[in-house]
Amino acid sequence: MLFVFGCVHECQAICILKFCAPKTFSTRTSFFQMNLNEGAMRNIIFAIFLFIVATTAFAGKMPNFRLQNLDNKTVSYSQLKGKKLTVIDFWATWCKPCVRSIPKLVKLHEQYEKQGVQFIGVNVDGTRNQPKVKPFARSLKIAYPVLFDLNNDLMNKLKVTAMPTLIIANAEDEIVFFHQGYRPGDEKTLEEEIKKLLAAAERADEK
Repeated sequence: MLFVFGCVHECQAICILKFCAPKTFSTRTSFFQMNLNEGAMRNIIFAIFLFIVATTAFAGKMPNFRLQNLDNKTVSYSQLKGKKLTVIDFWATWCKPCVRSIPKLVKLHEQYEKQGVQFIGVNVDGTRNQPKVKPFARSLKIAYPVLFDLNNDLMNKLKVTAMPTLIIANAEDEIVFFHQGYRPGDEKTLEEEIKKLLAAAERADEK
């Protein structure tokens, strides 16, 4: 992480460019002579930053959090979690990628619920938009539980920095998958991960 934030220094920036650029790049080339504008350089640095966050942030266990559901009842993670896997989707009504991804999640939930996979939506709109969330969830036909993280406490605890963010926890509450953002096709990656983790859980049960 320090490496990314420290890349304002010329030598560190060259190291990043050598990692991201074609093999023909040489460390002897002056950073200021590179045929990259400032915007492109920022995009490269930001991409590396997201990669590091995505590959380090999910180490650890899912806390047994308690949040309000759409009916204003407080429920805990242990009450809702799946028998084998739990997929948690952090989303907001103002987030267009979230809105595009949710129908894909609804479909995956229907497909894998009977195999011990529970989906949970965590809305981060805050108190101002809270009354809008329940009808919004209904319009998207969300059948799995939706909870309110009104003060973003859970979001901050799990180091969620972008919407949407998907987290998968296994039966032992270990966080085994962490993905930020959504692009068409990401649902296929998620399904492949679910299949892989279910297969691993089945092998463990057989031992």
